[in-house]
Amino acid sequence: MPAKLLIIDDEILFTGMLQDKLPQDLFEVFVTHSGAAGIEAARELQPDVILLDLMMPGLSGWETCRAIRAFSQVPILVVSAVIDSNGVVQALEAGADEYLLKPVPMGVLVSQLKSLIQPTTPHTNEVT
Repeated sequence: MPAKLLIIDDEILFTGMLQDKLPQDLFEVFVTHSGAAGIEAARELQPDVILLDLMMPGLSGWETCRAIRAFSQVPILVVSAVIDSNGVVQALEAGADEYLLKPVPMGVLVSQLKSLIQPTTPHTNEVT
């Protein structure tokens, strides 16, 4: 069963490309183009992972991330063109789990999304 991926990004060409290119067997993709719509969709859809842009009109990605964190611990992957280290730190402090710079290769994006969805198995040092 594909994971529910919510994309919150105001760039229609970017979100359309992701809808076309992301593997449909891995992700059921839902898209919103504003922070406010993204928050509402996160409440309703209860996605497995969120891909979030930072620079959006209205509610910024930072504000959107904080609002989602108020009611959900869903993994949030920020994908943004913001390269300023303060912007990255603010995104992580707002509750983002990971941060990738646009443009990001599709293989890297898919790998990062998968790692956020799949819980890691703890390593043990037990000797048998």
